Order: sequence, then C-alpha cells, then structure tokens
Amino acid sequence: MNGKKEKQLRPSSILKYLFLISGCLVIAAPLYVTIITAFKTREESTVNFFSFPSQFYLGNFREIIEKQNYFRYLGNTVIITVCSLLLMALVIPSLSYALSRNLRRSKFYRFSYIYLVIGLFVPFQVVMIPLVKIASSLHMSNIWGLIVLNLVFALRDGVFLFVAYMDSVPRELEESAFIDGAGVVQTYIQIVFPLVKPMTATIMILNGLSVWNDFMLPLLLLNKSKNSWTLQLFQYNFKTTYSFDYNLAFASFLLSMLPVMVVYVFAQKYIIQGLTTGAVKG
Repeated sequence: MNGKKEKQLRPSSILKYLFLISGCLVIAAPLYVTIITAFKTREESTVNFFSFPSQFYLGNFREIIEKQNYFRYLGNTVIITVCSLLLMALVIPSLSYALSRNLRRSKFYRFSYIYLVIGLFVPFQVVMIPLVKIASSLHMSNIWGLIVLNLVFALRDGVFLFVAYMDSVPRELEESAFIDGAGVVQTYIQIVFPLVKPMTATIMILNGLSVWNDFMLPLLLLNKSKNSWTLQLFQYNFKTTYSFDYNLAFASFLLSMLPVMVVYVFAQKYIIQGLTTGAVKG
C-alpha cells in the first residue's frame, strides 16, 4: 500500500494534474466572463467587469431577440448548416464508396483521391482571395453559394476518413447482393450506407459544429447585405453598430452557443462510436 501511495505522489503525476487544471482554467475563464457579462447590466460591467452579477439580468437577451432581427440571422445560420450537412451526407459517402472500390484498378480514381487529399495541406488563407473572385464571377456570393463551398471544403477530410472506413466493409456482402441481382446503387443504399452510419454521423457532427461557428467564409461572401448575415456576422458587427456593447455581444455569444452545445451533448456518443469503430476496423 505504501508503495502505491508513493507512486501516486510522484512529481510527474503532480505536474500532469497541474497541467490539466491549468488547461481547464484557460478554457473555463472565457466562458465565465461570457456568462457573467451576459447577465449583467452596463452599469455593473462598468464598475467591475469580472465580478459576479448581483442579479441575473435578462434585459440583454430580450433586447437582442426583440429588436435586432435575431431570428432572421438564426434562420440563415440554420438553413446554411442543415443544407450543408444534407449535401455532405449525400455526396461524401457515395463519392468515397466509388473511390474506395476503384482506387486500386483505375488511375482516374487514384488521381481524384490524391487530388482531394492534397487539399488537406493547403491553408485556407492561400485560396481565400481566388475563392472570393471565383465566387463573385459565378454569382455565388450568397447563402446557396456558401452551402456549396461548405461541401467543397468538407470533401477533403471527409473523403480521406471515409475511404479508409469503406475498406473495412466486408466485400462479401456486396458480392452476395450482386449475385442476387442488385445493382451498384441498390447495393450502396441498402447494404453499404447503413454500415457506415457511425462515420457518417461523426462527419456530420464535426462539420456541423464547424459550419455553425464559421466566420471567415460568411464574412467573405455574405457581408454585403444584412439580410444574409449569419449569427457570427451579427456578432462581429456589434463593434460598428453599438460601439461594441460587451453586454449585448456576450449575450449574443451565449445564445449562439446554446443550440450547438445541446446538439453536441446528445450526439457525443455518435462521435466517439464513429472514431473508435474506425480506429479498430482500420
């Protein structure tokens, strides 16, 4: 017993826990400031910015929801996120299936796969300016153009993960379906796609978080008109509209965080299932 206690109190263990506690504090501190500022009046924030509110003031949330077209921007964000995810769920698994089954016997499919994977190593800043010019020339500087671009950027890591995951699907099942007279499309829909649902859920959840919180692409494509703003652009423009009212801004941050946090809490098991299943089968 004494030996076990001595092992638990080793300096390396103490440093490890200190590092973890420090990381938790770094994450928790901004969240604490966001929450307390959202529930404080302007006068309370002026007196002491980091103090706990004397009462939970809901006027900031009421002002945002009632007066600032909040639901328009929320609707735009929901439309962009949902439509982007539906396209990803349709395109990425089917494209990955075609690549996975023809990768070793076709130079065209091999080149297509390498071309998509290379995109993982190209920073967004490199393609940012050409992207804006091409989108403008194709009249894609709108919500629907942003949805298409979300799909394009999701193809890189989505195809990379799915092709490896597709290799774990037993090909005997597909061969049995072909013998029974099923075509490629029918085999994919009825046999392959149900087997890759964990990875599909993982890709959709991770990309859903990314699309919901995305700021740069909406800033480049949607900042011309207020009617096209997402929640992130709405928050960004607090600086000019309200001379940056911290109470309203942080209340808006909290409102935009809540839906995605709720979805993440309920969908967390699918993320873990998809990643662990892929790791074991890979």
